[in-house]
Amino acid sequence: MSRAVRFGTDGIRGRAHDEVTTDVAYRLGWAVARVLGATLYVGYDTRESSPELAGAVLAGARAGGVTAVNLGLFTTPGVATIARQRAGAGIVVSASHNPYYDNGLKVLGVGGAKLDVATEEAITEALARAPHAEGPFEVVGVDESAEGDYLAFLRALVPADLSGLTLVLDCANGAASHVAPALFASTGATITVLHNTPDGHNINEHCGSTNVTDLVASVLREGADLGLAFDGDADRLIAVDHRGHVRDGDDLMVLFALDRAARGELGGGLVVTVMSNLGLRRALGAVGIDVRETEVGDRNVMLALDDAAWRLGGEQSGHIIFADLASTGDGLLTGLMVAELVARRGALFDQADAAWRREPQTLVNVPAASFDAATVHALFDELIARYGVASDEVRLLVRPSGTEPVVRVMIESTDARVVAEFTQRLHAHFNAPRGSVKSPE
Repeated sequence: MSRAVRFGTDGIRGRAHDEVTTDVAYRLGWAVARVLGATLYVGYDTRESSPELAGAVLAGARAGGVTAVNLGLFTTPGVATIARQRAGAGIVVSASHNPYYDNGLKVLGVGGAKLDVATEEAITEALARAPHAEGPFEVVGVDESAEGDYLAFLRALVPADLSGLTLVLDCANGAASHVAPALFASTGATITVLHNTPDGHNINEHCGSTNVTDLVASVLREGADLGLAFDGDADRLIAVDHRGHVRDGDDLMVLFALDRAARGELGGGLVVTVMSNLGLRRALGAVGIDVRETEVGDRNVMLALDDAAWRLGGEQSGHIIFADLASTGDGLLTGLMVAELVARRGALFDQADAAWRREPQTLVNVPAASFDAATVHALFDELIARYGVASDEVRLLVRPSGTEPVVRVMIESTDARVVAEFTQRLHAHFNAPRGSVKSPE
């Protein structure tokens, strides 16, 4: 099996028609059918390549001996919900936050959960021996009942009346473009909708959770209480408070953890990934909330939640998992939960400002060809010694990218001087592009 069709951190992903082809999609549908043996629910996002790829998945699954149901344009967590409700499995055709020319195939196990390692390996083996097929492939016969079932599920989880709120939604020209406005209109909130006119090419283009410039401007212009930005398949959410401050997954997890703890509903502690800010750990630790850390990937978060029998976890990027409510992270559910929190407890800015302080943090993508770990660690050791920073007030994370030929180097510290000088000298030594620095607000 070629490198292009191996499972990554979130399924198979690559350039549409080149790496993610209809042949790969057909074979994956067949492999999943053979391994899981359950009815397969297939949804797809708004990329121009998605319908044909979905048609190939459906054809492959039927050739593999199972019933395959076309859900049409559907969010990833929406497919997970339908699979859970109807005791089936799922495949979502989407490359999430990537540009339109990429695409991906996300597999959800029986009941809609992320695959465990053993099942993923079994599907990988079946994929290697799956038959090939030529198209063209079409998607027909959409299950018209699924969207209503999904919306009813979300509203049953968060039945709050939000008629006192003004919201701005950024749908990323993706899978949330139709369903998000309908969902939030049903709450009674006054809504303004951005980027909900997909044309096959504009998904995630200068919009959505990876680029909230338009959302910030609209929140300020409209005097809105809250802005909500989804990514292309709507499994994650970034919020904007009424003052135009961007609130990522770390902000939201702190507030959800504190609110649930105050109401006796936390059910343990919080699971985060290694990317979450040091300030989150310090703020929750100060009030006795346990924080556990996993490697990057929402599947790792879910596995840790299952292991600890905890209810809440997520990623800085906006994947938030309410394990007691849903089988996977859901940007629409998170958006409802944030809006309900604002309606019940007041402005998001005020809540976040009182709850925690984000420590200085940067992420630099160093070209893998020039990366030298010894140099990075020597620089780190030199700076923490010079500035006298204690070990619990600074953190260095070095990890190779799973999708690009770079090594991601993150530093954070309570001392902003360490972060600034480390970042500057890293650029100078490795000639890393300036655009690779990320500094969360």
